[in-house]
Amino acid sequence: MSKIRYKYNTKTLSYEKAETSWRKRIVAAVSFLATASVIGVVAVIIAFKYFDSPKEKQMRREMAKMERQYEILNLRTKNLEKVLEDLEQRDDNIYRVLFEAEPIPDEIRKAGFGGAERYKSLEGFDNSDLMISVTQNLDRISKQMYIQSKSYDEVIKLAKGKTELLAAIPAIMPISNSDLRHAPSGFGWRTHPIYKTQEFHPGMDFAAPEGTEIYATGDGVVLAADDKSQGYGNRVIINHGFGYQTLYGHMTKFAVKEGQKVKRGQIIGYVGSTGLSTAPHVHYEVTKNNERMNPINYYYSDLTPEQYQKLIELSSQPSQAFD
Repeated sequence: MSKIRYKYNTKTLSYEKAETSWRKRIVAAVSFLATASVIGVVAVIIAFKYFDSPKEKQMRREMAKMERQYEILNLRTKNLEKVLEDLEQRDDNIYRVLFEAEPIPDEIRKAGFGGAERYKSLEGFDNSDLMISVTQNLDRISKQMYIQSKSYDEVIKLAKGKTELLAAIPAIMPISNSDLRHAPSGFGWRTHPIYKTQEFHPGMDFAAPEGTEIYATGDGVVLAADDKSQGYGNRVIINHGFGYQTLYGHMTKFAVKEGQKVKRGQIIGYVGSTGLSTAPHVHYEVTKNNERMNPINYYYSDLTPEQYQKLIELSSQPSQAFD
């Protein structure tokens, strides 16, 4: 219901009914609509610029979720690459050397995929770069794994007929350590426990309770079972043939004698702390053609890939040797 307006007439000194022309009414209506339109446009612009719509909020949440999943996938990919790299190094530097086969060149292992159109189907999406990057990594790893698989097929063929060599290779740890409860001090530069100087540690130390059984790591003949090396205390040296020798130091007592033939896994002595030692442990060395090798490269008969990776991490941590 419209309101009736009045105005005061000073000449007649009375109130008179105010009449508004249609022209004024139209102008007022147009002004009101124009003002409302401007305010509405400004409000919409502000809303679009500073506030997300429900759909945009959902898209942002999905994008954040995808980015987290990508980070997890990327981390898993890097871990897989590290394990694969260890397998490739062992294949080239151990297995193929053992069987007198040429290592696989890096240009073959790391070769990329040709063709600019390979990932064209993944272009044009909001997350194309992310999708292409993940796919490229998976393709590269898949190819490297395929090459490694074919390499192992070749190594298996080379291994047939070389059972004597395989039995002689020092391929297990010198003590029972499949659960890795005996953390090793690794091959390389370490702090000497007595002299406190940086010295090269030519083997691996496995801390274990005194009396723990020590095993021959490959078939061979006992070259020495004595205490003639003051630093190693009671030691056993085994000649495995094919250029391989192993040494086991700081024993509390022997279970073999010089000239005795031994098999891989046979008890040859017991953990002690004789010689230059600060705690019960076994010092273990591998020699190939008179060159000291890192023993960790030879534990391929008693460890899973996961255990091997964990052993690498443990032995590479900075630490002090026991001898």
